[in-house]
Amino acid sequence: MHDYNLIFKDFIEGIQDESKKNKLITIFEFIVTKFPKLTPRFAWNQPMFTDHGTFIIAFSVAKNHISVAPEAKTIQEFKEDIEKSQYECSSMIFRIKFTQEIDFLLLEKIIEFNIIDKAEHSKFWR
Repeated sequence: MHDYNLIFKDFIEGIQDESKKNKLITIFEFIVTKFPKLTPRFAWNQPMFTDHGTFIIAFSVAKNHISVAPEAKTIQEFKEDIEKSQYECSSMIFRIKFTQEIDFLLLEKIIEFNIIDKAEHSKFWR
């Protein structure tokens, strides 16, 4: 298992608001517990998780939300579920407001989909 704390350390420490920091850490803890084979990586100024060198999911933090980026194909696949969770959604990301609960089942389904869908994928992006 890779230690995301070391890889994402500077990013996490850069979040001044403790409640925002803790919400993101909760997401990371969920991912490394549920998907211990994923590799944490910091690239393009954002924490992300990869599988066999291919992109699975990434996160960024804004003033009022956490942006979740699982790639456009995955957003399309889970658009209804994302909207049911009342998250704002665009073609490439969805946003979890800091005032909203984290839908861990949705995150799990999205990550599982990307792992399975990209199992034979050899490039970083789709």
